[in-house]
Amino acid sequence: MKKLALLTALALAGTTSAQSLSGTVTIWSWDAAAKALQSTVPSFNKKYPNVKVNVVDLGNQNVYDRGLAGCAAGGVDMPDVYSIENNEAEVFWARFPDCFTDLNTLGANKYAKSFPAFKWTELTVGNKRYAMPWDSGPVVIFYRRDLYQQAGINAASIKTWDDFLAAGKKLNTKFGGKVKMGAIGNGQDDEWFRMLANQNNCFYFDNNATQITIAKSGCVQALDTVKKLLSNDVVMTTDWGGQITAFKANRLASAMFGAWYEGTIRTNAADQKGKWGVYPMPASRPGGVRASNLGGSALAIPSSSKNQAAAYAFLENALATTNGQVTMLKSQGLVPSLLTASKDAYVNQKQPYWGNQTVWKTILDTLGDVPAARGTQYFQDARQVMIVVQADYVKGKYKTAQDALNDAAKKISAATGLPIAK
Repeated sequence: MKKLALLTALALAGTTSAQSLSGTVTIWSWDAAAKALQSTVPSFNKKYPNVKVNVVDLGNQNVYDRGLAGCAAGGVDMPDVYSIENNEAEVFWARFPDCFTDLNTLGANKYAKSFPAFKWTELTVGNKRYAMPWDSGPVVIFYRRDLYQQAGINAASIKTWDDFLAAGKKLNTKFGGKVKMGAIGNGQDDEWFRMLANQNNCFYFDNNATQITIAKSGCVQALDTVKKLLSNDVVMTTDWGGQITAFKANRLASAMFGAWYEGTIRTNAADQKGKWGVYPMPASRPGGVRASNLGGSALAIPSSSKNQAAAYAFLENALATTNGQVTMLKSQGLVPSLLTASKDAYVNQKQPYWGNQTVWKTILDTLGDVPAARGTQYFQDARQVMIVVQADYVKGKYKTAQDALNDAAKKISAATGLPIAK
């Protein structure tokens, strides 16, 4: 009886706490991400009926620019919840360390192990957690079952990049070079290099953000693989729009991206339903890591927010519950970062578009294997250098990948002032 009375008292206390939160929580976000957050509002309002949530879609660049301006002005005109891409997060923590609330002061410490370590890497400075992980971009290969089959390629047998290259040669033979194994934005972006470098546990900078590590062996191997795929003509060079045009026209048998690309394929090629499948990215060596991350975002609470308790309650409901994360997966295809999401019934369902494959399980099962990597506040500086260096290496300006990355390291050092790792 005493136990029942205690439980009743605790339940009432929880209800009182939820009822006591009121007012408006304004959120800045963009496009599909804003719609995804909106989809979690009904479940939030079941718990907190007195809090009005106002999700404002400002567009990605505008959110970033207005955030920088607001922080520079001491927090003026900032929302209660701020959407931020992981790669850009450290710009804020480094330049405006007082602009955002340390979420540990609101209780975020208890979620430290609820998300993979790589998601926290760019959101944490010392003992402070400036944002809570939102979606992620576990890298996989999306492939056309029918085109692979016609070329005699077994997706399950592709375990290394050498296997991928060999499959590409088969594809060229079958289709006379008119269908490619992938598309690389060489000269426009260095995404493939970053995905491969990350799986090799290498990146522009070390995880302390104090040294430039781009000339290390894992990055050298990544750049060599990118050139090998291009020089053997098993991948095409094109931009974002060109890649979509190519897979709609049956000229691409595979695409490698963060798993958020699932929605891009599914919505742009609805007539190819049942023809696509997914497998983990190839490893650099037999038995090597077949996981990487490209993209992903987080939510932060500006220090100037007058409704931080309600804002944090929104973060907990949307990001730290399986229901919240899976609601956004269903709504807009945002890939959960929360580890428990992989056990959700929806995640384990067969997906008709993908040939009845349990694609979300395949994708989310890689999360725990993704090596951590820090973009740092200099991410864009390094990226711009690397886009040019990669294109020059492919054209033959450098004799070896090591030469190319030694030069990239010097240029990034000149731009950032950081030393090059020995």
